[in-house]
Amino acid sequence: MEEHSHDNRNQSYRKNSLSLWGAVSLGTGVMIGAGIFALTGQVAQLAREWFVLAFVCGGIIAGFSAYSYVKLAQAYPSAGGIAMFLSKAYGKGSITAIFALLMYFSMVINESLVARTFASYTSQLIPFEAQWLIPTLAVGLLAFAFLVNILSNEFIQTFSFFMAFVKAAGLVILAGGGLWAAGIDFKSISVVPEEASTGGILAGIALSILAYKGFTTITNSGDEIVDPKRNVGRAIILSLILCGIIYLLVTLAVGSSLSIDEIVKAKDYALAEAARPVYGKVGLWITVGFAIVATVSGVIASAFAVSRMLAMLTNMKLVPHSHFGMPGSIQKHTLVYTIVMAMALAAFFDLSRIASLGAIFYIIMDIAIHWGVLRHLRKEVNANVAILLSAITLDVIVLAAFLWIKWNSDPLVIWASIIGIVFISAGEVVFLRQKRKEEETAEQE
Repeated sequence: MEEHSHDNRNQSYRKNSLSLWGAVSLGTGVMIGAGIFALTGQVAQLAREWFVLAFVCGGIIAGFSAYSYVKLAQAYPSAGGIAMFLSKAYGKGSITAIFALLMYFSMVINESLVARTFASYTSQLIPFEAQWLIPTLAVGLLAFAFLVNILSNEFIQTFSFFMAFVKAAGLVILAGGGLWAAGIDFKSISVVPEEASTGGILAGIALSILAYKGFTTITNSGDEIVDPKRNVGRAIILSLILCGIIYLLVTLAVGSSLSIDEIVKAKDYALAEAARPVYGKVGLWITVGFAIVATVSGVIASAFAVSRMLAMLTNMKLVPHSHFGMPGSIQKHTLVYTIVMAMALAAFFDLSRIASLGAIFYIIMDIAIHWGVLRHLRKEVNANVAILLSAITLDVIVLAAFLWIKWNSDPLVIWASIIGIVFISAGEVVFLRQKRKEEETAEQE
């Protein structure tokens, strides 16, 4: 690994190769792709009539979470940002590696979630049904994302910015037109929830947080962004605000077009179904087109950031690495690993379970970030204790509710999460212990 590490770091991470709006487009690209298209129906299934409020509350919690990331990014701008943040708080040991890998796998899960969403929407345009269709389309998108990501940062930035603008503008137009055509009649939204339980609403909020977690991909390209101490924080805030406004408009439009039962029935392609009564067949085609744009750019932006995070962990010698005979930089290798794992998940798991696993891994990692800042770095980064405690409390409440709901409705998700965390933790402890023994032996010789 050492023979690749130094040279490839220079090749992979080019300072000032991403502008402020390029970073914003990366963040919104991941958020909109994974958020409104993938999760509207999933959140509605849990929160019922309060699904719009669930997205609003998810955005508020994401805002509290963003505080820690902005403070850390201002102090330690770095490619692979979250890995570096954790190492600053916990040192370069097993705790950092375990929580960083939870974030890494949550992002891989996110890629497979968006790929499955792409396939679900695209299948609405195909005149036949087959079990192999959705997995095949999802794997095909991931292969395309790999090809785009082996190109330069400048190309990815231009592509992401263009795609982010197209889908954001398109969603606003569709949502506004939908609200106007439906007479702003929110038939599936209620101030007093008639069917949703408190636990269901909190679980819906937990899942909706996934719709905003794309802002963390910005930190993973920290020192590649122009003037990172100022622009990383700005990019995070702008991304959250833009996506929050879009999510509110779109969920209101869906709620005015469909009943809550209709949304849940079409949960894997809720926005396309909402377009039918308002715009007819043409609207369906347009909505599916925007979904394709959103999910394609979302996967590309996510792969761009997450492969850099794993490359950072590799350079920090916190995870094992083998190039398996592949040429090129470490980052190219980590891109291959990331895409292959996402393909496996997209091929064999459904949207609901993929989203649930991603939410659990991400929120646990998020709590670790806040606790690390509170316990070890709050003076160094000048963080407000009350905001940090609020972020931790909100995360714990929604995670507990989500786990309770899933334990009663789909315990396989809980067992898969436990097995995943145990596997990651045990693997890292064994790897780091072996690495220390090898270093001690080398020193003695």
